[in-house]
Amino acid sequence: MAEETPDLRGLPKSEAYTTLESHVDAVLEGIVDPIAGMATICALLHHGFGHLWTGFYRVVEPGRLLRIGPYQGTLGCLDITFGKGVCGTAAERGASVLVDDVREFPGHIACDARALSEIVVPVFDRQRRLIAVLDIDSDRTAAFDAEDQAALEHLMKWFAHNV
Repeated sequence: MAEETPDLRGLPKSEAYTTLESHVDAVLEGIVDPIAGMATICALLHHGFGHLWTGFYRVVEPGRLLRIGPYQGTLGCLDITFGKGVCGTAAERGASVLVDDVREFPGHIACDARALSEIVVPVFDRQRRLIAVLDIDSDRTAAFDAEDQAALEHLMKWFAHNV
C-alpha cells in the first residue's frame, strides 16, 4: 500500500476520504515526524484528487508568520503573515476557511493565477498548538464544500494524535 497513490476522483466524496484516511494511516504507521506527515498527506491529497495546488504552510513565528512547507504544484508563496490572505486568516482564527471564489476574498494572495477556489484547514499538535495550515487550491470555482471541510479537518487530526 505504501507505494500506491489511489486515484480518488471517480469515487463519492465520503468513500474517497475514507480510502484516503486508510492510506494515510497505513503509510504513516509509527511515524511521529510532522514534516514526513505533511509531505505524505500532501502527495496523497494532491494526486488522489487532482487539485491545482496542495500544501502546508508551517508556523515559524507563532501568531505572526507562516512559511512554505511540503507541497505539490507550482511554486508557492514563501511567507504569509497571520491575518493576510486565506491562509493567514485561517491561521489567525485557528479555524478552517472555505472560499468559493478567491477573486471575491478581500486580500487574497494569488500565488497561482489559475486558482479560483480554496480551502484552508488549521493543523494542531497534541498540545493544541497551531503548527501549520493545510492549503488546497482548485482551478474551478466552488470546488470545495462542507463535506470536504469536515473530512479534511478530521484528516488533520493525524497531527494531534502523532505529533
